[in-house]
Amino acid sequence: MDIGIDSFAAILPDAALGRPPTFSERVSDLIDEIVVADRVGLDVFGIGEHHRPDFADSAPAIILAAAAAVTSRIRLTSAVTVLGAADPVRVFQDFATLDLISKGRAEIIAGRGSFAEAFPLFGFDKADYDTLFAEKLDLLLKLRTDSHVRWSGRHRPSLSGQGVFPRPHQPVLPVWLGVGGTPASFARAGSLGLPLMIAIIGGGFERFRPLVDLYRRSGRDAGHGAERLQVGIHVTGFVAPTTQEAKDAFFPGWSHAFTTVGRERGWAPVTRAQFEAACGPSGAFLIGDPATVAAKAIGASEILGGVSRVMFQMSAAAAGHGTMTRAIELLGAEVAPALRRAHAA
Repeated sequence: MDIGIDSFAAILPDAALGRPPTFSERVSDLIDEIVVADRVGLDVFGIGEHHRPDFADSAPAIILAAAAAVTSRIRLTSAVTVLGAADPVRVFQDFATLDLISKGRAEIIAGRGSFAEAFPLFGFDKADYDTLFAEKLDLLLKLRTDSHVRWSGRHRPSLSGQGVFPRPHQPVLPVWLGVGGTPASFARAGSLGLPLMIAIIGGGFERFRPLVDLYRRSGRDAGHGAERLQVGIHVTGFVAPTTQEAKDAFFPGWSHAFTTVGRERGWAPVTRAQFEAACGPSGAFLIGDPATVAAKAIGASEILGGVSRVMFQMSAAAAGHGTMTRAIELLGAEVAPALRRAHAA
């Protein structure tokens, strides 16, 4: 089982600084977090993509390339690449270059994204949300295996065999499909034989089991072997020496972030009671002391019929860089070994 961290490079009020960090400070701290994750033996680090003032991750491939130069073993991925608002050729070139810099550690998680800002920013119509993604995913997958692609579609100029370079270090650049809760997305990932990364940000793990079963059934029906049908989960998570410390460190930043987004989307402000419920036995948050987090993650894997990757989204914490570093160290030293032992058993 792979254990990793996803970050959105959130710009939040920092308890240690007494103010939000600057973009420069946040990116510098993020690179250091990736270095720590590499040092403590975590398997993967992912960077999201947002085009908003409260995130510093609009160019994830550049952040990952900077991290590639100062790490040695950790895999580096997007989380997710908003493919519908991007050019698949440029995405492939960026991550192929990252793969060369990292000597074979790059991956892409392609998704449709949960924020809409990228679409008007790059000249696309949000009404074409699904067709943009489906068409561009088709091109991206073709680029993985052919350097001279012939392709045509509605949303991008055709390719008539032009060369797309450089080619990556890995024989085939890994592409995962990032999904939320739409059955068609799970079925598409299965039919294409792509590994699946499920964003689970609320509710319980049980509600995703029918969708995971649909993914695996669609993959089998398309002739893909079980080894190709990997399932990963992206979950809100944080680790501290005690569960109370973990919750107290994480809640202020989470509350700030979700209340801000909620104002834009017409949601009621989030409450501590909601947060506590999500941290409880039936909630989807993996927040607590190492033993609690490991046990809950093992339970989530069992509920979903086995997962091969668990990604902790910890960047909503606003407790300072030192607290974040300690959480990463605990994740690598105590949580990851427990999950790997359970998965092996």
